[in-house]
Amino acid sequence: MHKNHQISASVILRNHQVIFNGKVIFETAEDLELPAFLKACYQDLEIDYPKFYKMDLLSKLGFIASEYLAKDRQLNSETALILQNSAGSLETDLNYQASISDENAFASPSVFVYTLPNIVLGELSIRHQLQTENAFFISEKFDASFLIVYLQNLFSTNKANAAICGWLDLDKEGYHVFLSLITQDEKGKALTAENLKENYEQFKTRA
Repeated sequence: MHKNHQISASVILRNHQVIFNGKVIFETAEDLELPAFLKACYQDLEIDYPKFYKMDLLSKLGFIASEYLAKDRQLNSETALILQNSAGSLETDLNYQASISDENAFASPSVFVYTLPNIVLGELSIRHQLQTENAFFISEKFDASFLIVYLQNLFSTNKANAAICGWLDLDKEGYHVFLSLITQDEKGKALTAENLKENYEQFKTRA
């Protein structure tokens, strides 16, 4: 793997907790619905970004996780976004389908615009003014090896010098978010599939 890149930070959102680098840094009551949990996270971050309230839940999950990753630093414009999940934008797709199935309902453009998972990437790119590679892949489960190969190609061809990568999933069974910030910082874990998967499994267990 590119020797200058490290896993600088990782965050997980799961079970009403935010876990950053292995430590719970924010949590709410378990009986909160997901929208209320995300709103509480937004307030905890103390940011002012009104567009957050217009996003679908998948975009809000990606937004909140990336905000915690970038809380003490500014992402540079050459930061790539490489994400995976198992369901695409299915939750929003179902909401949109329900809205047009009722003959008395009016199809909402504000919901329709989020019926692609890569809209999350667009929201994050706008928020952090990112101008390089982004991709959203559908996978049955988190695939660290695939992510590493993709990142290796990006860095070796100078298409990006940093990245946010990981798992951003939402379906009727719940939500599970694991994102890592990859940079050229001297501190951090070596960027390998083993280390990325170890972080994912460790945080998944802690959550």
